[in-house]
Amino acid sequence: MNAWGLLAAAIAAELVATASLKASAGFSRLLPSVMVVLGYGVSFWLLGLTVKKLEISTVYAIWSGAGTALMAVIGWWLFKESLTPLKLASIALIVAGVVGLNLSGGGHA
Repeated sequence: MNAWGLLAAAIAAELVATASLKASAGFSRLLPSVMVVLGYGVSFWLLGLTVKKLEISTVYAIWSGAGTALMAVIGWWLFKESLTPLKLASIALIVAGVVGLNLSGGGHA
């Protein structure tokens, strides 16, 4: 798998882990708690593989920014959390920042 595919998989694993964190109810439910540990473990392993091929500043910004933006949408969709105009504007700023980092040439290490 190429570096960008690894990064996408790392983001997906982090999203599963974070959504499971909410579902674990403070680690009082077994299956979601296991998903938290596995999801974050897989995500960090994939990040480790990704930073062998791409600059860590770009990788971390994309991983954390995309994860934050997507988790806000997932929180709204799955957990009925609010998605206010200010949250939407903030998500747009995160996406703009990630795009800016990619356009800055933050590719291969």
